[in-house]
Amino acid sequence: MSIVISKLNDIKKQMPAGYWTGDVVNQLRNASFNGILFDSWYWSNRIISQLEYAAKLSEVNGGEYDNTVNTAIRFICDSYNHDGTITKQAASEAEKMISPLSGAAKAFKIICAAHAHIDMNWMWRWDETVAVTLDTFRTMLDLMNEYPEFTFSQSQASVYRIVEEYAPEMLEEIKARIKEGRWEVTASTWVENDKNMPNGESMARHILYTKRYLSNLLDIDPDSLQIDFEPDTFGHSVNIPEILFKGGVKYYYHCRGYEGHNIYKWIAPSGKSIISYREPFWYNSSIESSMALYVPEFCTKYNMDTMLKVYGVGDHGGGPTRRDIERIIDMNTWPVFPQIRFGKLAEYFALAEKVADKLPEVKGELNFIFTGCYTSQSRIKMADRIGEATLNEAEAFNAISSLCTASRYSADEFARAWQNVLFNHFHDITPGSCIIDTREYAMGLFQKTMAVANTRRSLSMRVIGKEIDTSGLIVEEENIKESMSEGAGAGYGIKDFSAMQGERGRGKTRIFHIFNPATFERSEAVEITIWDWQGNIDKITFKNDKGDTVPHQLLDHGFNNYWGHSYLRVLINADVPACGYATYTMSEAKDNQVAVHMPHDPRVENPYEFVLENELIKVTFDPQNASIISLVDKTNNKELTDNNRPVGIFRLIEEDAMRGGTAWVVGRYMNIENLLENVKIQKIHYQNQIIRQSIAYDITFRDSTLKVTVSLDCYSAALKYNVECDWHEIGKPGDRVPQLGFYMPLPYKSASYKYDVPFGVIERQGMDMDVPGNSFAVGVNNDIGAKSIMLITDSKYGFRCNDDAMSITLIRSSVDPDPYPEFGIHKFNFAVCLASAQSNKALIEEAYAFNHPLNFVSDIAHKGSLPLTKSFIALQSGSVAVSGIKMPETDGSDKLIVRVYETEGTQTTAKLQFFRDVLKAGIVDINEKPMAGASAVEVDGHKVAFEVAPYSVASLCVEFK
Repeated sequence: MSIVISKLNDIKKQMPAGYWTGDVVNQLRNASFNGILFDSWYWSNRIISQLEYAAKLSEVNGGEYDNTVNTAIRFICDSYNHDGTITKQAASEAEKMISPLSGAAKAFKIICAAHAHIDMNWMWRWDETVAVTLDTFRTMLDLMNEYPEFTFSQSQASVYRIVEEYAPEMLEEIKARIKEGRWEVTASTWVENDKNMPNGESMARHILYTKRYLSNLLDIDPDSLQIDFEPDTFGHSVNIPEILFKGGVKYYYHCRGYEGHNIYKWIAPSGKSIISYREPFWYNSSIESSMALYVPEFCTKYNMDTMLKVYGVGDHGGGPTRRDIERIIDMNTWPVFPQIRFGKLAEYFALAEKVADKLPEVKGELNFIFTGCYTSQSRIKMADRIGEATLNEAEAFNAISSLCTASRYSADEFARAWQNVLFNHFHDITPGSCIIDTREYAMGLFQKTMAVANTRRSLSMRVIGKEIDTSGLIVEEENIKESMSEGAGAGYGIKDFSAMQGERGRGKTRIFHIFNPATFERSEAVEITIWDWQGNIDKITFKNDKGDTVPHQLLDHGFNNYWGHSYLRVLINADVPACGYATYTMSEAKDNQVAVHMPHDPRVENPYEFVLENELIKVTFDPQNASIISLVDKTNNKELTDNNRPVGIFRLIEEDAMRGGTAWVVGRYMNIENLLENVKIQKIHYQNQIIRQSIAYDITFRDSTLKVTVSLDCYSAALKYNVECDWHEIGKPGDRVPQLGFYMPLPYKSASYKYDVPFGVIERQGMDMDVPGNSFAVGVNNDIGAKSIMLITDSKYGFRCNDDAMSITLIRSSVDPDPYPEFGIHKFNFAVCLASAQSNKALIEEAYAFNHPLNFVSDIAHKGSLPLTKSFIALQSGSVAVSGIKMPETDGSDKLIVRVYETEGTQTTAKLQFFRDVLKAGIVDINEKPMAGASAVEVDGHKVAFEVAPYSVASLCVEFK
């Protein structure tokens, strides 16, 4: 058969260039087409396609039809050699020869699902995205009017929001086609989002808000939205099947990130699975006869009689063309060809469901592709992380304040703020494969998000604060007529994403409520701002709710000016219960209560030593270049530096840009420069600093500057880096991409590395390439009892861990599509800490605390119903982490949703303690509906207990008495 088929290929080669692309109109305009008319092209394409399909059909049937097919091929070749073309008469005659195969040919089918891939703001502004969407939808509706069998499928809640806001008159037309069954809504996510960098709670919110919004807007059943359509997404995290399953999404369509099966069961570590279809061709494609050639092999391999074909012009919208529609109608009439019809993705997945038990199984993450996207456009990534974190805190405290005081829960405001975050998760926005206009719009949405999140967080803490009984705190009578403090500090701290810190106190005694959003208790340093205080700063004293004096440390030598007011920054060590608050007071001590500090007058010279040391670790820095020359774990006196490589250093790397697409691709490292020169130590605060020690240094390199402060707090095993980088490095197309990284070699053999991913932790082998982590990477140390080194970031996602070393990719100056994506000032934080790699839960909690610093509000003395210190929600036991605390979207009075995920791969009983008696509790899905088959929740007063399966997500709905 192969020899005869080659004759058909010979004919193809003799045709003019581009003849088989099917773009007949353009070819007819081309003089090189040699006058071949449409009929000749059509009949040539028709018969050769059928003969090739018949050959494939015979192949999967053990050569059953070889003789018939060979005879027809010889005939058509002879006709071509005689006539110089393939005539309609010859093609018709050859069709008759293979007509006995018609029954077998028509036994296979192709469902053609039309789609318009509309990128959100990829290479254009928002107004162009709106225009693309509306023009595309107008075209689809017009084509539906002309072709009664034509169907169309469209993903992304965001495009329907565009219609609602900018062309609401179109909505009724779309709704009519939906009811007719010809317009399929394939959206279960707000946008076709990145699947590696958004955290697990964000993934859940994509499903929650998309189903709620579209069901209300389009009058459709939210349970009908069962497809996650992700044709262009750059890789797929390991827990996606679990997340989708818990959101009532059963099917997954994708193109990138995997090169194995085309249709398969993708199984999460939890054991939950979805049916996935990996596009065998490409999602932006037209209808071509060549698509049929894969059908017999595909269907035979997967025990089906139908293959899916997704078609339509895309990226910049467009969708299917008239030509596509006409070809489907026409090809379906070809006698020896599959049945080809218009259809929907849901129809195809329903057929796949019937053979689900026979589908191949795939486990693990579907990565990696476009590793540059873990770092490109770092400002957008910062916005994602901060937006997610602040909404997490705002929802929790707003829910608690509502339950405490019957104040309003801001469900609608949170939904819109979340939708801003979710929009930016689009697979060209968060990944940074976009332009300056994209970034500007994304950062505008971020500001809107933070206006909601920070306001609701701060106001909720203040509402709770007003209910705290502070009347028992001693506040001396004093003349406050000259007080300036009340109202001072308006807007202070917002630029660093802290809670609103406007002063409410007055006089020399100030009251502060420190809030902890985590469901575990925390003891750590908190920076408090004191406004317009008229006392003696040498007499400042802090006390906890029991009246015990607590240590404090002044961060300033005197007061700083801020918009007509003055402030002083002070550190205290605060103990704050789980998801709750603790109250501290500051006052001026009596003279006999103040320790006398003798001035430090140096009498001898000592060697320069740059050491940060506390109860847990001792870190020594090189006095010349600020690299780490010693890191000692004081709990076991082990040295954790590699003497053969510089440790804890910044590096300037030049990537090879020859491949292009630099926003998408991290190029080969051509040159690595350790930034060990031009390092100036600026400040050293240690020895007498009882809470925080620090070293500050600057590094100048090429056209850029780094300002770094490294700090170590008491009782902490985390060395924290606060960095301001004035980045002026610019890449050169086709030549190089400059990159800033932080490098931490390990003193032990690390066969694997752990990273946090949406709703879990993954362990990967070392790879000499960037890989994603939601916030941390850990070089696993398998020595018994030994600590592992962990890197935690507050806004970075790209890590490179290999050869017993870890690095964070901090900034990359890619050159396309945006030639200047990073130019300017960047502020970010990361930490090097010692941790136990054996407990995923402990790693997650360490990273959560770093990304969610404690916040405070000021107060005055007043009556209230709440004590000075209180925990509202505490995770008492169970190998789970809490990802979200909120009120239900509907009927939320006296109810909470608490979402957890199991971290260790073991069956566990999660036990939570609340601040009110629980009436009842049950497990719900991501859409906040009762979860079928879920185990019962035990209720005992303030406590609940429920089973959580290994690596699974569980959403708890609690109703209080």
